[in-house]
Amino acid sequence: MSVLRLSRAEARRIAVRAQLLDARRPTDLLDVVRHLTFLQIDPTAAIAPAADLVAWSRLGSAYQPADLKLALEQDRTLFEHNALVRPMSDVGLVLADAAGWPSYGKPRLWLRDNDRFRRDILDRLADSGPLTSRDIPDTSVVPWASTGWTRNRNVTQMLEFLMMRGEIAIAGRVRRERLWDLAERVYPADAHGPSAAKARQIRDERRLRALGIARAKSAVMPIEPIDVGEVGIPATVEDVPGEWRVDPDALEQDFEGRTALLSPFDRLSYDRVRAQELFDFEYVLEMYKPAAKRRWGYFALPVLHEDRLVGKVDATADRKRSVLEVHAIHEDVKFTRAIAKAVQAELEALASWLGLETVASS
Repeated sequence: MSVLRLSRAEARRIAVRAQLLDARRPTDLLDVVRHLTFLQIDPTAAIAPAADLVAWSRLGSAYQPADLKLALEQDRTLFEHNALVRPMSDVGLVLADAAGWPSYGKPRLWLRDNDRFRRDILDRLADSGPLTSRDIPDTSVVPWASTGWTRNRNVTQMLEFLMMRGEIAIAGRVRRERLWDLAERVYPADAHGPSAAKARQIRDERRLRALGIARAKSAVMPIEPIDVGEVGIPATVEDVPGEWRVDPDALEQDFEGRTALLSPFDRLSYDRVRAQELFDFEYVLEMYKPAAKRRWGYFALPVLHEDRLVGKVDATADRKRSVLEVHAIHEDVKFTRAIAKAVQAELEALASWLGLETVASS
C-alpha cells in the first residue's frame, strides 16, 4: 500500500474535524458520544466536570448536564464503564473480552481467593440493588494489598473487578457516588458482541475515526489507548518523523474552523506527544502540582483557533459570586485581534452556559 503524504496543516485539520471541533457543530449528544466513542469522567469542577466540558465544546449552549444524566439513568442510551461514558450500543464491544478479566497474576489470585465475597455482593445486589459501595459489607477473606489509595478498599476493588468482568454495572449516581446493580438490569438483553479479536479491531477502527490521525503503536495509556494498530491507511506528516495511520473517510473534506475552549481531558490534546508533533502544543495538567510550580494554572483550558492550538486559559468558576474568573490567558502564539475577540466570546459563552453573570479578570 502506498504511503499518503500530508502537510502538518492537513494533519491538524483531519484531527480537528474528527473530534467534531470544526465549524459544523453537531446537534445531538448521543451522536457526539457515538462518534467520539466516549466521554471521560473526571469530577474536577474548577469550571465544570470533564464530560460536560467536552460535550459543551461540541454542542454549545444546547447541551446541559441534565441531558447526560437523563441518557445514562433513564433513557439508557449511554452507560458508564471504567470512568468513561459510552453509547449503550457499544456494550458488546466493550465487554467482548470481559470474562477473562483480569488476565494477570495477583489480581486474578485475589479474585479467586475471594470468590465467596464476590458471590455475596452479587446476591446482595440481586436482593436489594441498586446500592452504593457503602451499603455493601466487606466479607473478603484476603484484603486487597496496595501501596496506593486502594489499600484495604476491598468492597470498592471488588465492585470494580465485577464491572470489568461484565457481572455488574453502574446504574446511576447519587451526587458523586456510583450506584451498582446486576448487569442484566442495566444493559440490554441482546448486548452480545463479536469475538474479542474482532472487537479489538472494531474498537481500533472507531478510535481512528474519532481521532482522524494516530500512531499504530504508542505508549500504554490508562483507561483508553491512543494508538490504533494497523487500521486505516499509512501516512507520513511533513517534518514529523515516523508513520501514522489515517482514517480514509477523513480525507479530501472541506475545512472551516472555529474557536473553542477545551477540557484538559479533551482528546484533541490528550495525547501530549501528538499535540506537540502536529500542533506544536505543549501541555501538562497541573492540578496535581504545587501552586508555585504551575506554569499555566490548576485546570487550564487549551484554546483551539481554527486548526491551531494557540494557548491556555487559566480560569475558575466562582459560583458564589456568579463570576467566571480568568486568572491568565497564556498565548502560545501572539493573539491577533480576531483571536482575542473570539476567545473572549467563548469565555462569555462558557459563563452563560454555567449560569454565571459575568466574566472577570483577576
